[in-house]
Amino acid sequence: QVQLVESGGGLVQPGGSLRLSCAASGSIFSILDMGWYRQAPGKQRELVAAITSGGSTNYADSVKGRFTISRDNAKNTVLLQMNSLEPEDTAVYYCKIRAGASEYWGKGTLVTVSS
Repeated sequence: QVQLVESGGGLVQPGGSLRLSCAASGSIFSILDMGWYRQAPGKQRELVAAITSGGSTNYADSVKGRFTISRDNAKNTVLLQMNSLEPEDTAVYYCKIRAGASEYWGKGTLVTVSS
């Protein structure tokens, strides 16, 4: 079984920062892509940022220049540094990994940006 555990969400004021972490455990032989998605109330889940096994990154236009994704392959961990947070960033953030032909999702962590 593969488990993804996210942490780091919470309440932050506009302009503030948070760092999300996602640790994968279980029978994982080779993680390919890792990424963060988010789903705001009443909206569809969307890609926030992704990183390949080689370190190539991809960001949603709305977060470019503010968010940074990184990974630690030795620890099967993916991080999302979020700076200059805006109320529009409020959502549940989900971690996803692709390992072989399978995809795995975390249960999500809530990020609320509000004054």
